[in-house]
Amino acid sequence: MSRSVTYSVVPRRNPSEKGTPPKFYAQAQARGDINLREMAERIQSSCTVNKADVYAVLVALEDVVAEALQNGEIVRLGDLCTLQVSLNGKGALTEEDYTEALIKRAKINFRPGRVLANALASLTFSKVAVKYSKDASAEDEEMGEEE
Repeated sequence: MSRSVTYSVVPRRNPSEKGTPPKFYAQAQARGDINLREMAERIQSSCTVNKADVYAVLVALEDVVAEALQNGEIVRLGDLCTLQVSLNGKGALTEEDYTEALIKRAKINFRPGRVLANALASLTFSKVAVKYSKDASAEDEEMGEEE
């Protein structure tokens, strides 16, 4: 399997500068996806644990991570990554005025660990054609209207 990230070059406009032409940027193109079963198969091939056991551990990991985040805990997955809940919302003028109703949503902060940082540091890139997407076709139509 290739260890190169594929990308295509796409035009993007700066929304704050309406009249300027678009600039071209690299956009990563996924080669597919991997699910828990495939991960279990890949892990099995690199250790002595069988696929069923690996899969069971991965499914349990999903549950444990979700539960820990719901409990407000920081999830540290070794050198892989750290996950932590953060909150978005509106502010109050005083601490006494602040209520839970001002919290609009929770999100998960993902911080890559050493393993992922090293993986990103050693990436290579391969240019491919733009894959069709709804956003890409809308961008093409916009650009065509101005010509």
